[in-house]
Parts: sequence; structure tokens; C-alpha cells
Amino acid sequence: MLNESQLDIVILGGGISGLWTLNRLRQVGYNTILLESKKLGAGQTRYAQGIIHGGTKYALSGQMNAAAQAVSKMPARWRACLEGEGEIDLSEVKILSNHQYLWSTQKVTSRMAGFFASKLMRSRTASLKVADYPDAFKSPKFRGQLYQLDEPVLDTASLVEALAKPYSDYIFHIDSEDLKFNHLGGEEGWLLQSGEQQIKTGAIVITAGEGAEQILLKMGQTTPSMQRRPLHMVMGRGGGIQHPIFAHCLGASSSPRLTITSHRDGHGEMVWYLGGALSESGVGKSRDEQIETGRREVSELLPWIDFSKTEWSTLVVDRAEVKTSDGSRPENPYVDFNNGVITAWPTKLAFAPLLADQIMAQLKRHSVMPSEGEGALDLEHAEQAPLPWQEEGRWSES
Repeated sequence: MLNESQLDIVILGGGISGLWTLNRLRQVGYNTILLESKKLGAGQTRYAQGIIHGGTKYALSGQMNAAAQAVSKMPARWRACLEGEGEIDLSEVKILSNHQYLWSTQKVTSRMAGFFASKLMRSRTASLKVADYPDAFKSPKFRGQLYQLDEPVLDTASLVEALAKPYSDYIFHIDSEDLKFNHLGGEEGWLLQSGEQQIKTGAIVITAGEGAEQILLKMGQTTPSMQRRPLHMVMGRGGGIQHPIFAHCLGASSSPRLTITSHRDGHGEMVWYLGGALSESGVGKSRDEQIETGRREVSELLPWIDFSKTEWSTLVVDRAEVKTSDGSRPENPYVDFNNGVITAWPTKLAFAPLLADQIMAQLKRHSVMPSEGEGALDLEHAEQAPLPWQEEGRWSES
């Protein structure tokens, strides 16, 4: 016997964007649930460095366009939530660092990038005196410049937990292979079925990252098209890695030469997570080749630190986003409404609040409004995924 329920919205995908959207929709009265086929945060979310960007890359290139203006508002919006005064209470989220740092080497090109960052982002960037340097840079061998950037870095596991907590009763695990879709036509919405559970919903919101491609295929939807932009991240722990670093090393381009964030593994040991140009140029390299490249890079940029006893590993990350004509990264969140289906990609973690705004605007524009839903759900609740550097097996992969 089928177990039937009537809902306003079903969200597919339990990363930061899906969870943020669930909170906002339920706050305004939508009878909404979230379905996750793996674990909460199991996709791009857990591979993120947790940086709440505010437009650094635009300042580095000297261009503050419309996209830059949009992202520049995100840190303040997030901080209000982190202080318990914003649209979602994130006061229980662990803040790894209240600031990031921009650090420039002695090379002229790097110093110029630092100059542009300080001039174009004067309200959020301050040049530091030596006495105020974070511990990792308090070495007489450091000859560069250091800027403090007013953009926080968050622990993504605690962020997922805080977003899931208020509406945990509406978050479920679903077998994606078993899930079937039937478009009811017109404004009738969709019928979803998994085993004995049947759900009628006014609209579907897909926030499943790279999983969106397969979901759209199962639904018979031909648009929007998706592209992947992979990264090959490097992780280091132990040895000279003792002090936390949350910093971007400025180079000659608009992309930081190296971005370092700091986390703790399952035993509480410090882990440096390395991204930036290193991770982009490392795509296609073997694990050993990328480890060697990362080791050389940090040894050159931080020569006062001894990495001889540091343990290394890498992570290959597929970033998913709407397909662009030239394959470049979209600068803004993407939201598309088609046949009662909203497909959404935030492009970056910091845009999760703006993505939810745009999803809500699309629902209103297409007259998908809150109603009185009914019926119980016979589904298991979704668990949360661990962070990758806390999975010990990743440190011994061959």
C-alpha cells in the first residue's frame, strides 16, 4: 500500500545550498522537505575550504564589476547569521578564523597585486604591522607584506549541522536509483516515488551539485546543461605544520598563487588544505606528482618552516556549475525554472544566501505559493558526511 503525501516543494541535494534553501522556504510557510541520496554535505560542501569570499579575486585583477559588488555583500550577511541576528541562526557554527590574510612575496608582481587589493578593498583590508602577524608568519625570514582581510573562514561540518538542526524532521535519505519522477503536466507539479513512498509536489528544487546532471536526465529534462571544473587539492599534516594559516599568497594573476586553510584531522592534528592556482594547475597530475608540486610550493613560499616530516595527501574535487559558452566559471549563482523544476548552482559557498533569494523569487514569479500539505513520510533521516581530512584512509592512499 502506497504512503502518500502532498508537499509544496521538494529539495534534492543536502549541501549548504540545499540546507540554506530548506530553512528559508520553511520560514515563510512552504511545506518543504529535503532529500539526499548520500549524506548531508557529501558533495562539494565537504571539500570546500570554508572561505566566505567577499570579492578578493576581483580586487586582485583590479576589476570591481557587478559580480564583485554582489559577492562583496556576502561576508556581512554571513556575519549577521553567525552572530545570531541574520535570516538563519548560525551562532553555533565554529568559526575557524575571523579573518583571512593576503600575503605577498618580494616579487614586484606579487606586491602590485597586494597594492590593488588594499586600494580597491580599503574598507575590508588592512596592512599589518610585524607585531600583529599571525604566528605562522612571525619569522625574520619572512620578507613579504601581509594584509588582513575581513572575510571569515568556517568549519563546514558545523555549518551543515547548524543548518540541518532546525528542520531535521524534514530531511530524509533517498535511494537515487529507486527514485522515479512523473511530471503531472501544466501547473499540477510532479509525482515522486521511492518504494512505497509517493510524494506529490508543486515544484522541485535541485541543489545537488554534479548530481543535478543525472537527476535532470531521469526527469527527461534537457536543460540546463552542466559543466565540471575539477581541482586537485593538496593536504599536509604534522612535521612543521603547527600553526594555523588562513591566507592567500598573491601572484601575478587574478587567482591567488596558493590558498591555505587550516583544519583538524580525526586525532586533532593540524592539517593544511592547499588550493588556489596550485589546485587548478594540478588537474591531470598523479597524486605523487601533485604532492611533490605542493611540497615545493610551500617550501619556496614558507622557507622558514621544516616540512621534512610532514605527511601529504591529495583530493580531486569536481566543481559543478551551469555550462557557459566558453567553459569559463560563472561569476554569479545560477537559477533556472523549467516545467516546475528549479535547477540551481551557487558557484561558490558564500553565495548560498543569494541563491536561496533567487530560488524564492522564481517560485513567487511562477505562482508556486505555500499551501496546506498533508501526509506522512516513511523515509529514513539523512546522516552527515565526515570531512575528508578526518578520513584516515585518505592519508595512506597509493
